[in-house]
Amino acid sequence: MNNKGREYEDLACNYLKRQGLKLIARNFQRKSGEIDLIMRQDKTLVFVEVRFRRNSRFGTPLETITRSKMQKLINTAWQYLQLTNATNQAFRFDAIAIQNSAAQTPEITWIRNCIETTN
Repeated sequence: MNNKGREYEDLACNYLKRQGLKLIARNFQRKSGEIDLIMRQDKTLVFVEVRFRRNSRFGTPLETITRSKMQKLINTAWQYLQLTNATNQAFRFDAIAIQNSAAQTPEITWIRNCIETTN
């Protein structure tokens, strides 16, 4: 991950902490993919995808989460749940979209349950 990516993940993580979530893990990687942030809100595990765009000229940050990316997130989350013996744990997928031009403060949008699954 480059420094910019780390910077925006830090921004997202701190934002979610201010909303009451607790950080469990960062950059959980498997062959199937990577989960940027794994957090907990009350008794629910929250798998977070962080997306950044300088502007929306080529689409918003959320528009960059493709069907393929969603499937990778689901597969990787399932591996995390199996690895941690948490397959009966309530969970959801959230996204943090950060849009920023050099002249302004980053705009953060938090989308809860951005991927529907049956868990």
